[in-house]
Amino acid sequence: MKRTVRLISTLALTGLVIASCSPLEKMKKKAADISYKVTPEVVEEKGGMVDVKIDVTIPPKFFNKKVMLTATPALTYQGGEKDFAPQELQGESVTGNATVVPYEAGKTISYTGQVPYEEAMRLSELVIKIQAAKGVRSVAFDPVKVADGVVATATLVNNEPAVAIGKDNFVRVTPELSEAAIYYLINSAQVRGNQLTSEEIKLMEKFLKDAKADENLNLKNVEIRSYASPDGGYDLNAKLADRREGASTDYLKANMRKNKVEEYKNLDFFKQSVMAEDWDGFKKAMEESNIRDKELILRVLSMHSDPEVREKEIKNIASAYSTIADQILPKLRRSKFVVNAERIGKSDEELQTLAKSNPSELNVEELLYAATLFDLDADKLAVYESAKKQFPEDWRGFNDAGMVQYNMGKMPQAKADFEKADQLSPNNKVVKNNLGALALRDNNVKEAEVLFGAATGAGDEVNYNKGIIAIKKGDYKAAVDYFGTCTCANAALANLLNGNNSEALRKLNASKDESALVSYLKAVVGARNNDVNMVITNLREAVAKDGAVRQLAATDIEFAKFFDNADFKAIVQ
Repeated sequence: MKRTVRLISTLALTGLVIASCSPLEKMKKKAADISYKVTPEVVEEKGGMVDVKIDVTIPPKFFNKKVMLTATPALTYQGGEKDFAPQELQGESVTGNATVVPYEAGKTISYTGQVPYEEAMRLSELVIKIQAAKGVRSVAFDPVKVADGVVATATLVNNEPAVAIGKDNFVRVTPELSEAAIYYLINSAQVRGNQLTSEEIKLMEKFLKDAKADENLNLKNVEIRSYASPDGGYDLNAKLADRREGASTDYLKANMRKNKVEEYKNLDFFKQSVMAEDWDGFKKAMEESNIRDKELILRVLSMHSDPEVREKEIKNIASAYSTIADQILPKLRRSKFVVNAERIGKSDEELQTLAKSNPSELNVEELLYAATLFDLDADKLAVYESAKKQFPEDWRGFNDAGMVQYNMGKMPQAKADFEKADQLSPNNKVVKNNLGALALRDNNVKEAEVLFGAATGAGDEVNYNKGIIAIKKGDYKAAVDYFGTCTCANAALANLLNGNNSEALRKLNASKDESALVSYLKAVVGARNNDVNMVITNLREAVAKDGAVRQLAATDIEFAKFFDNADFKAIVQ
């Protein structure tokens, strides 16, 4: 009996020695000789995924020729573990399709993999799990930690897309004018009575008189342009045009005096000019005429600049000149009047009052502008609702009402208004941006991206929204470009993610945004610069603005260096 016990003990000990000396156990003991390089050194979230790149160097004379090995990177965190795709390796004598690792030379292998990001991964470790097998026997190596994770700074993006207004075309001061002309006989500067009874002269005189009585219409000046036709000598025509200017000015002053338009006393009110030979008017009249040889005459004008040569060549075209003398030249012997005035629109105070008390007295441009004068969203919305009712075919009333509803957090109502605006104005870039903003708020990134693409060129709001999408997709350089000169928190975040800490801090310091996010991002910049005072000061400020930041910081690996700092602990606990 004693011999039997001793024999069994001896066999068991022998088996243990053999097992401990097996190829699998040898590889397990030497597993520490395998080197791992993870890029980046701390695992990051990017575009909603966690990507890893691991360069693994297996030393010479490590990998047994008859061993099959499965390596599985995994993120381990409190309450869970997430495996990446496994990598299979095999020795030189193994039959299979896995990557072969030579026994004598060893091998460096590059591995890439990704898993969807989960919030629980914020504080985690990247480990390598290895299972080796030889025949029917297998051995699990001790897991090896190769990196910390997960930097999730990109998830701080403020997903509040910007909506755009359908701009009004309100103009407070609009120009008004009245034009008229009197015509002279050849070589004459006399203002004939029949010229002063023409319809356009009567309308001009009435315009001057009415403008003086209208408190909302300011007379600016009157332009008096006098011309001579391009026939006859230049000197004669210059004197003739001067006399016509004097005669026309005298007439107008007398009429203004009779109608008590006091501006006649102001010499600066009259802007006189003369043109000795109206070749421009001649050319325009010829182009609009059906005169025979019109093209030949126009060619003469283009070939010659000397007025005497022009006149001579045109007179040589005898078949046409008589018609020109009858139909064209009389229209050029004239004085033209242009009365310029400005219509002064309603004041801001008047517009606000009418928008609330009697919106029907306002046109659509006045209503849309009036809405922008109010500070409270409820007041703005009331005006836009009036615009929708009074001008149901104008997309802007619906779009702008939707914009206010969006800012008030009333998303179903905003969506209904934006969709109505889209029906009224299909393919409108402003409306497409606003529909995209709703899609992005719902994290429908693909739909939002299509809509923002259709909205390209609508304004800064579109670029801002494209910047948000670029951050969500992990394209940080594009995000920086989209945000441009904006000093908003998202623009600072984009620079931070793109590795430009100094520009991120500059934008944060220049920002007028006093949110907790701005303070928190400053603390992140401080952590990356190893500035403990900057971290503590800004983190304390962020927590004071939003208590939820406390838990965020406590699990943010950006602050890993400060987890044991007493002041940091006091803030996050």
